Parts: sequence; C-alpha cells; structure tokens
Amino acid sequence: MKTRIIHAFIEETRNNGIKFTMDDLSKRLGISKRTLYEHFSSKVDILDSILDLTLHEFDEQTRMIIDNPDLTLPEKIRKAIVVIPKYNEFYDLRIIEQLKRSYPAQWERVNRELNQWDDLKGLLEEGIRTGIIKDWNIDLLMKLIIGASNTTLDRQFFLEHSISLTEAHESIVDVLLTGIMNEK
Repeated sequence: MKTRIIHAFIEETRNNGIKFTMDDLSKRLGISKRTLYEHFSSKVDILDSILDLTLHEFDEQTRMIIDNPDLTLPEKIRKAIVVIPKYNEFYDLRIIEQLKRSYPAQWERVNRELNQWDDLKGLLEEGIRTGIIKDWNIDLLMKLIIGASNTTLDRQFFLEHSISLTEAHESIVDVLLTGIMNEK
C-alpha cells in the first residue's frame, strides 16, 4: 500500500503540483483518509519517504558503479553521471520550485543532493591523477557536469522535443566527455 500511495502522490504532483491535500490523494487512491493516515502521518511524511527512497537509491547505484571492478575508470565516470533513481519523474523543475516555496526543508535537502556529487568528484580526481581526464579545475568541471545533468530536470523541454530522460542524460555525457566537434 505504501508503494501505491507514493505512486499516487507523484502522479498527483505531476498533474496538479505540490499543492494538493491528503483528501485529494485519498480520492485518487479510492481509499479513506484514515487508511492513508495508517501508512503515512502527513503529506510531509510521504514527501520525505520519496526523498529517502530516491536519494538512497541514487547513492546505492553510484556506489555499485564505483565498487565494480569490471568497469574501467572512464566507464565508471560515464555511468556515475547518468544514474537515474526510481521515481525520477518527481524531480521536475516545476515541482522543485514548488518545494522551495512550500516545503523549504525538503527543498534544501534536494538542492544539496542535486549539487553535491562527491563520489563523481573522486572519480574525476582519479582521472586527472592518472591522465585520463585533462588537468582542469575540478570545481569547474563539477559545476559544468552538475549543471548539464540538472538540465534534465526541465521535463517540459524534453517532452516537447520527444527526448527521453535516458537519451538526454547519455547525450549530455557524450558532449561533456567527447565534445561537440567531429574528429577529422
């Protein structure tokens, strides 16, 4: 039931933004508010659960990439940039802006996670030390990568241009890692 509630919460958020009530959510689910409150104490509780699940999964996927001895360093860097957690559709610019206004503690957590990729930074630093990555300012590289990756939060743009999230991430990584110029 918790998974069903989380899915309904995300769907309600996608359709109507973050400003909906627990009553709206219970109607969407076809359950009583009492049943809803048996699983989650509040809307914030559901929101925190979604953040916990997605951020934990993101960290777990990244850790599995880094710890995989079968991957080369360039493969680890590429894969670490394109990690997409479960319920990724929740991370949309419109929703994040609404979080900032209505749920500042949750927004702060999301904002911190969207802009702090320590595991990737470690991989890039290793790449610089080993000569795989050009010796550029690591903080600038991180800002470029994070900024480019976070453009995928503009879901409306990708919908309008028929670009999937996976395709967007992979294209961004290709541009970042190989550039836009054809080799002659």
